[in-house]
Amino acid sequence: MRLEHTSWTPPPKDPDQPPAEVRRILRLFRPYRGRLVVVGLLVGASSLVSVASPFLLREILDTAIPQGRTGLLSLLALGMIATAVMTSVFGVLQTLISTTVGQQVMHDLRTGVYAQLQRMPLAFFTRTRTGEVQSRIANDIGGMQATVTSTATSLVSNLTAVVASVVAMLALDWRLTVVSLVLLPLFVWISRRVGRERKKITTQRQKQMAAMAATVTESLSVSGILLGRTMGRADSLTRSFAEESERLVDLEVRSSMAGRWRMSTIGIVMAAMPALIYWAAGFALRTGGPAISIGTLVAFVSLQQGLFRPAVSLLSTGVQMQTSLALFQRIFEYLDLRVDITEPAEPVALDKVRGEVRFEKVGFSYDPAQERPTLDGIDLTVPAGGSLAVVGPTGSGKSTLSYLVPRLYDVTGGRVTIDGVDVRDLAFDTLAQAVGVVSQETYLFHASVADNLRFAKPDATDEELEAAARAAQIHDHIASLPDGYDTLVGERGYRFSGGEKQRLALARTILRDPPVLVLDEATSALDTRTEHAVQQAIESLSRGRTTITIAHRLSTVRDADEIVVLDAGRIAERGSHSELLERDGRYAALVRRDAQLTPAAP
Repeated sequence: MRLEHTSWTPPPKDPDQPPAEVRRILRLFRPYRGRLVVVGLLVGASSLVSVASPFLLREILDTAIPQGRTGLLSLLALGMIATAVMTSVFGVLQTLISTTVGQQVMHDLRTGVYAQLQRMPLAFFTRTRTGEVQSRIANDIGGMQATVTSTATSLVSNLTAVVASVVAMLALDWRLTVVSLVLLPLFVWISRRVGRERKKITTQRQKQMAAMAATVTESLSVSGILLGRTMGRADSLTRSFAEESERLVDLEVRSSMAGRWRMSTIGIVMAAMPALIYWAAGFALRTGGPAISIGTLVAFVSLQQGLFRPAVSLLSTGVQMQTSLALFQRIFEYLDLRVDITEPAEPVALDKVRGEVRFEKVGFSYDPAQERPTLDGIDLTVPAGGSLAVVGPTGSGKSTLSYLVPRLYDVTGGRVTIDGVDVRDLAFDTLAQAVGVVSQETYLFHASVADNLRFAKPDATDEELEAAARAAQIHDHIASLPDGYDTLVGERGYRFSGGEKQRLALARTILRDPPVLVLDEATSALDTRTEHAVQQAIESLSRGRTTITIAHRLSTVRDADEIVVLDAGRIAERGSHSELLERDGRYAALVRRDAQLTPAAP
């Protein structure tokens, strides 16, 4: 079977984010709306309390001090202190609640993406680099942390502060307020331009981070290190990584500096506003306009200065939110992936699985557009407890046929049944309990031997682990290790030989005790002596089970009840070993080829 390994590319999207996408982001916070209401109340209370301080200051300057009213002065001073204390308390509480909500949203996103990827068909992972998948979960969701934990609250807080400050400024003097806000529309327009620019750069940056993560995952795995060193490509890989990193540096600098001068100009103008306010007040007094008291002027400048911080923060928050939309887009692309293999709405229950497997006019194509289907018109029956061997040249569809029983792919024609029930009508858990798969490429986690075995049965006892290992003829080797079943297997099991890993995989399957067993070329990568040991373990595992064996070496399938020869996705021959040899057809030719390729025993 040939699988094309290419990087998955999402469909292009409009750079201007549609309102529907923004509404979708807001829906992420819906489960926590109660706590968000509390945050809103705290924000409002904090803003109102902070706005009271300039009015207290005006009374101190215009009334308490000029009139020598010490009692009033003390009361107003205590009021300003109380205002500062209350503002700080409200700020701490709103930060605590909003950060908790934000982290919960992050948790929901991470879990949602991981669960979605768990439901994706095998074809998705053959087209997508592992590092890119990891980057979506780590870098993209991690990059949204500031947005979901603090930006939303900052937006509400600063918006409330701006509104409250503007209302208070209007109450003090509407003319000075007009002078203060005349350039605000220009500032909003500039910030939106900067936000769109940073959003485009952020999209490019995240793609580059995903490419770097994929490079690291592939080249710094055990297999990647072995390949790089044995091929003498270590320096070349380092140079390639350096080039990738240099591109990321450029994007990071561009992202940081995008619109920086324009936003700095806004800061300069707003910082210069107090001078403009003093000039406007003095000019109005000189031209005979209504006088403005010192207290009002100081209170107004205090409000205007108080407006400066949330206004600039609000504009920066708008830029940050537009930037974060690029990250949300990438996450939503994964959440919106179509799940081809879904669990039935009303699954059929199998009380006791006998293990009869049927292929009824089965057809399958990896791509609907391909001219010739991978499998075409396959009719097979494997009785409960029987054995079927599938052989054939490379690309004939052997492995594809084995993938259809555990439903790693769905048939595109016909059906596959277990005990007369279409596998598409079975719950995933039921199917996983019924069918065990041992493939040529054994995957072991970087954990202990016991943990790897218990992946099949988390509640297995030590006695059950040992019994499974004995049946797979690997117990004696495990027991000889210094740490026994607590021995770490290393990344992908590299502390064990190929035959030992295969026997660990067999022990893991024995622990599950499935009625149907699929062996996908489980011994093809082993030497003859190791293959013999593993084959003995397979025979022990297969006893009393329905077994479907995808064979590369024909010596392992001579005792199968029926042998099927596939060619170009169709059944070319079928029968027992002796029957097929007598016909002297395709199977006999494969046996002769196998004999020529297999070295004589010493």
